[in-house]
Amino acid sequence: MSGAGAGPAVVEALRAAAPAALGTLARRHRDFGACEDALQEALVAASQTWAADGLPTNPTGWLVTTATRRLVEGLRRDTARRRREELDARREPPPAEVAPGDDTVALLLLCCHPALRTPSQVALTLRAVGGLTTAEIARGLLLPEATVAQRISRAKAKLTEVGRTFADPDDDERRARLPAVLAVLSLVFTEGHTASAGDVLARTDLTEEAIRLTRRLADALADAPERGEALGLLALMLLTDARRAARTGPDGRLVPLAEQDRTRWDATRLAEGTALVTEVLREGVPGPYTVQAAIAAVHAEAGRAQDTDWPQVLALYDTLVGFWPDPMARLGRLVALGEVRGPEAALAALDALDEPGLRDHHRVPAVRGHLAEAAGRSDEAVAAYREAARRALSDPERAYLLDRASRLRTAGPVT
Repeated sequence: MSGAGAGPAVVEALRAAAPAALGTLARRHRDFGACEDALQEALVAASQTWAADGLPTNPTGWLVTTATRRLVEGLRRDTARRRREELDARREPPPAEVAPGDDTVALLLLCCHPALRTPSQVALTLRAVGGLTTAEIARGLLLPEATVAQRISRAKAKLTEVGRTFADPDDDERRARLPAVLAVLSLVFTEGHTASAGDVLARTDLTEEAIRLTRRLADALADAPERGEALGLLALMLLTDARRAARTGPDGRLVPLAEQDRTRWDATRLAEGTALVTEVLREGVPGPYTVQAAIAAVHAEAGRAQDTDWPQVLALYDTLVGFWPDPMARLGRLVALGEVRGPEAALAALDALDEPGLRDHHRVPAVRGHLAEAAGRSDEAVAAYREAARRALSDPERAYLLDRASRLRTAGPVT
């Protein structure tokens, strides 16, 4: 989303302004694909101009104006559409008329239009609203990059074909789109909480954006029945992000949950997240995000890792995978199973786990290493940690896994 010379302030401004700018463009000009392409050109120009001249007073307005000019230039190359060019040129607003952020939620719902299949909805929204690259989206979805690129391209073409504008969806449309919207926000947060690749563990800009958008979505749903699961997702994000400061040591190395200094957890976010999940559980049948938030709340209640109510965590995981057999949820359940019934039982269950989406994922051997270490099978643990490190794309995660293997090898057999 930014040029090579763009500093942190420019990158942050681009990420904050781009969704609102795209929403404004799509609402005014209808052709989603053309608007997204024009915005990408405007973002490249902004990353260079803003780095040299400083941030404009209204970044969203700057992007809308620049992208609109790109659209007009494209129309001028097509004489058969000259009348539309003149109309669009008259519609070009001055930057001051663009209200940043007004169309962000509308853009979320547009990207989850029912004309698109759910996988395309998720990929397009991650690109248009979350600001993730195609490679980042592919890693988050456990898919080849070419597949994700094709989905985004087809989704933009489909939205252009149906000529969808920013009319507010009715209740039925909103209910139909909400699962994809929540999945998108969850993936944006997950990519920010633990970056799938690179030399940093977390990308705070993404986690904060996901939390902000989820708050706005929950507010937009008002008294709708579906608001509960949006609040459940918000609670999950807050409870997870509350641990951010304790997840790395002074040297930047990853610190696992069991070893974190819990006095560094954000008490304000823990309190808000716990209150939200309690409210949702009290009011109705929980969905998958609410159950995950309840698991995070159990961890938050424990002052020390050894005080964790693991039987309750396992019971919640059993509930979760009973109606939402997500591969990562099933993997997380095995960790809880190991704490309650012993690592050997969990290793046996891991051997029986057949999840195509996880076959090449680094978390499978990482969990195996954790369980084998707890079972005293040090050679197996070392091999598993090294395999997990080989598969990991995140430098901090790879360093942590290699460190675990090195410590075990130095210490000798685990007793």
